[in-house]
Parts: sequence; C-alpha cells; structure tokens
Amino acid sequence: MLIDRRLVLAAGFASLAGGTALARTPLTQLTIVTRAGARHPFQLELADTPEKRSRGLMFRRSLPDGQGMLFEFGARETEVTMWMKNTYIPLDMIFIRANGVIRNIAENTTPLSEAIVASDGPVKGVLEVIAGTSRRLGIAPGDRVEHPWFGG
Repeated sequence: MLIDRRLVLAAGFASLAGGTALARTPLTQLTIVTRAGARHPFQLELADTPEKRSRGLMFRRSLPDGQGMLFEFGARETEVTMWMKNTYIPLDMIFIRANGVIRNIAENTTPLSEAIVASDGPVKGVLEVIAGTSRRLGIAPGDRVEHPWFGG
C-alpha cells in the first residue's frame, strides 16, 4: 500500500478553514545511534493520526535544533511519499524501517515544494528534523533508531 501525504491533506485544511488549528502533541523522545556508536537524542511530536500526518510541520516558521516530528504509518512497512507544500522550514526526512534501521534520508528538502520525496522502499515511519541535522551529526542510512514504534 502506498501512503501519500497529499491524499489526507483535506482534514488538515478543513481544520484551518474552520479557524481551529490542530493542537500540538506532547513531546516524546527518540534516539538515533550511528554505526560509530554516537547517540543523538531528539524530542519530538508524534504524527500518529491521519489528521496529524496530513498537517505535519506545515505552516510553522521555526523548528528548534534537537526537535522534530515522527510520522507513523501503521504496523506494516509501506512505501511512503511526502512533500513540502505549506511547509516553510527546510527539513531532513529520515525514513525508518520497522526494525528501526534508517532506510533513506532526504536532506535539505525545499520549502513549499510539491515535489515528491519518496522513501525508496518500504518503511514504517519518517522522522522530520531541521535541515542539516543528518549531515552535522553524521546520521546515515543503516544507522539505528531507538523508539517504542520500532523493534529490532
């Protein structure tokens, strides 16, 4: 099954049109462990409902270093496509397999772009962090994510 963030945008726009923005979820923690053994903790919001996934980080003007949003796409891995429509902040999108291994990283995505950003294979989740984070911290495909959503 292909999850396309564009297909669920209507719910997010309906909330905006009605004048009620979706509430931000409480922060939770995730840690990325590089193959060299470095540990990088992040505080993040969970995008675990269709409404939260459709809105993501849209309309925000800033994202603190060390924070992000984790998108969850169900119990099974699936191919995922994202885009940056209505997203003002350049991001790194970190695509994560069910076992917690990073499959792919789309670095420095273009704000406000409707270009497709693909997972390049089945994943269970996507972590969005401020652009440049992956390069600065040496995070790469094959590194491991520690969070309850991912086993292994």
